[in-house]
Amino acid sequence: MSQGDRASGAADGGVRVRPGGSARALSEAYDTALLDLDGVVYAGGQAIAHAVESLAVARGGGMGLAYVTNNALRTPDAVAEHLTELGIPTGAADVITSAQAVARLISEQVPSGARVLVIGGEGLRVALRERGLVPVDSADEDPAAVAQGYGGPDMAWGRFAEACYGIARGVPWFASNTDLTIPSARGIAPGNGAAVEVVRIATGAEPQVAGKPLPPMHKETILRTGAETPLVVGDRLDTDIEGAFNGGVDSLLVLTGVTDAAQLLAAPPEHRPTYVDVDLRGLLAGQPEVEELQGGDGGFRCGGWTAVAGDGELRLEGDGEAVDGLRALCGAAWSVAGEGVCELDAGKVVARLGL
Repeated sequence: MSQGDRASGAADGGVRVRPGGSARALSEAYDTALLDLDGVVYAGGQAIAHAVESLAVARGGGMGLAYVTNNALRTPDAVAEHLTELGIPTGAADVITSAQAVARLISEQVPSGARVLVIGGEGLRVALRERGLVPVDSADEDPAAVAQGYGGPDMAWGRFAEACYGIARGVPWFASNTDLTIPSARGIAPGNGAAVEVVRIATGAEPQVAGKPLPPMHKETILRTGAETPLVVGDRLDTDIEGAFNGGVDSLLVLTGVTDAAQLLAAPPEHRPTYVDVDLRGLLAGQPEVEELQGGDGGFRCGGWTAVAGDGELRLEGDGEAVDGLRALCGAAWSVAGEGVCELDAGKVVARLGL
């Protein structure tokens, strides 16, 4: 049982009703951080504020760092080189990709040496070769599987047709991940999930999917890192946090990426993180307790803030660190929502916090 379990925040029955607390720094309470990249470590290719320094301190204190990405385009070597250039010394073995997860999934279902039709980039080809499989480019080369991963903005339309030809012949179809979007330096672009939808619409088939938030990706990270008390660190509720939920491990949501305060307050149980913090400095500190107030009025306190759910809205009183106010609001919102989602108006309180 992890430190996060002991500090809980889950009600009887396992539904999380408030963020958990930890008397110890998270970098001491967990042996390995499983870190998402985009929105957590970097954005637009540049390091996010405080990321480099925070990871250096966590690593120096003995915490293992692994970088877990649904992007199947780049190889682990390329990702490690990029992180090292940003000032985060990283080896290829520290990087786990959805390409590796889907390659393992395929290798468990087809013979060693089998051909695999690749609809994607170099990262997917390298991962397939690592598992003893042979990447090919045509459905006419007798593939045993079709593997689809993000191929970048220049992927030719004809590659999707090739996937359809193979699937129509009864070849099993695998996808690295189904993220509909991917961040870029110019904004949000179509991700592998959008490309998967093209093939799905054309064939009516359903792929086996490996990436976050599904179990094959979590299995891959644990096998490669050997983590015993891992902490998933991410910015997306529907991949990072849900993946931790599915894997039965604790998670830290950082507010440097796509998830905003309103989305967090409306999160269903599988999207509720164990901890919430502003950025990766949260790894280096304990997490404050979110206390339920006595009296049954739905109130929760964290730091100098008190949050209450009622009369059709969420209310917030007090002052202090904005993230403490958000933690208190999570308690009020998640508690009233139970196994559902909170539909109370949170506009005023979110605006007050400025998050």
